[in-house]
Amino acid sequence: MSNTKYVFVTGGVTSSLGKGIIAASLAKLLQERGFSVTIQKLDPYINIDPGTLNPYEHGECYVTDDGAETDLDLGHYERYLNIPTSQANNVTTGRIYQSVINKERKGEFLGKTVQVIPHITDEIKRRIQLLGETGDYDIVITEIGGTVGDIESLPYVESVRQLLWEKGSENAIVIHLTLVPYLAAAGELKTKPTQHSVKMLMQSGVSPDILVCRTEHEISDDIKRKLALFCNVKQEDVIQSIDAETIYDVPNLMLAQGLDTVVLNKLKLSSKGEPELKVWNQFLQKHKNPKHVVEIALIGKYVELHDSYKSITEAFIHAGSSNETKVKVRWVHSESLTPKNAAKKLEGVNGILVAPGFGDRGIEGKIRAVRYARENNIPFFGICLGMQMAVIEFARNVLDLENASSTEMNKSTKYPVINLMESQKDVTEKGGTMRLGAWDCELKKGSKIFDAYKSELISERHRHRYEFNNDYLEQIEAAGMKATGINPKTGLVEVVEISSHPWFVGVQYHPEYKSTVLKPHPLFVDFIKAALKQSKK
Repeated sequence: MSNTKYVFVTGGVTSSLGKGIIAASLAKLLQERGFSVTIQKLDPYINIDPGTLNPYEHGECYVTDDGAETDLDLGHYERYLNIPTSQANNVTTGRIYQSVINKERKGEFLGKTVQVIPHITDEIKRRIQLLGETGDYDIVITEIGGTVGDIESLPYVESVRQLLWEKGSENAIVIHLTLVPYLAAAGELKTKPTQHSVKMLMQSGVSPDILVCRTEHEISDDIKRKLALFCNVKQEDVIQSIDAETIYDVPNLMLAQGLDTVVLNKLKLSSKGEPELKVWNQFLQKHKNPKHVVEIALIGKYVELHDSYKSITEAFIHAGSSNETKVKVRWVHSESLTPKNAAKKLEGVNGILVAPGFGDRGIEGKIRAVRYARENNIPFFGICLGMQMAVIEFARNVLDLENASSTEMNKSTKYPVINLMESQKDVTEKGGTMRLGAWDCELKKGSKIFDAYKSELISERHRHRYEFNNDYLEQIEAAGMKATGINPKTGLVEVVEISSHPWFVGVQYHPEYKSTVLKPHPLFVDFIKAALKQSKK
């Protein structure tokens, strides 16, 4: 029998208050106190996973080692805790219903009428407890997506109500994250939205144990007393979450507010030590007091929503801190780059990163950015599609293979230097069918990539259908672009670089997914180091 404790994090008043950051910060503090902690996200949308969602809808799609396409909050969980997540850490309504309907089709409900209660809620409860039942975790924190009152969140809230009843108050608690807005005209903070939000949660049979209040101004003791009285919690259980300079400040802010202590008291757990956050605060110190500044152009086609490239920008922060350097990002929409304006739009940057993506929109702009980096000796980093664009640019402008392309963008191209993987040719469904998750890669000694990793064998996460076409390998290598990383099982090219260039590396995988505060990704660290060197010229 597992004695795992459960903490549920719900949100009220408005979305985007930062449930994921609060959950991750609490988990970090509990981890520092000696507990084994994991976090999961329950997403109320009917997509099976975010793999088929446009990044404008939901930000980036984050990929785990076991190949799950998940919500970007899982990226925060990994960056804070420095431990990998898995398929079990992200649950969607689509996955819940798919599972229940599959069981119904197999006759597993023995002729019963299949209903939201108990069948859907039982499946949600089963998924919530999967991680706890492994015996690997003392505490499982479950973040419920959406806002209390949303129709689609109701089955999740009902499942939480049932679990609270089944497990008892010492084994399961609810943290409700809410907004305490400041009305400039009245010159005061308002508690009414929080009162209404808590009332709505209580109408579903769930009473919060702890209130975390997002605010732009300090919350006075009077306001805390008022919230405690009207929301049925103790005053010490009202926690202020004030706007922070960076998301990495939040664990320290929650420590100062005593969130972790309140949680442990409610779960009747004794701390195994005090949170020191030593390495964390060393990272913060360097991040906030940089000695240098570099500017990196991020070339993508979803740049209006910065969350589309969340893991990349966070990896810049980790690598920047490691180099005691502030990384300024110049957001460049690939559709806006033309032969006439490319030089002007990219002038003065210390590095160029061509981001991942799908489809043919904006690819000519990405190719122009690659050419600018190659011809002007600007440090270049291509990720996934960015690496493929580097190969296409090289084939077109160095090998003179006119209109060389990828069969993703041009099925009838004369020079398909990027081609559909053999295993993908009969695939018709879009969701969860790409090359996903962790794959090994062998690096060649003496290469830039080997110098960064200092290892011959690495494992990185993938998310793509198209690959480097090995029919062109000999020709491309003879012209100066080398394949310096190869998948040992398939022989597919994972890494290309130009050795005559100061720093020109393209990778088929997604290194950004594995960068954390405690372990900045070596490739990003090396790229920023190269950009720093370029900035001093």
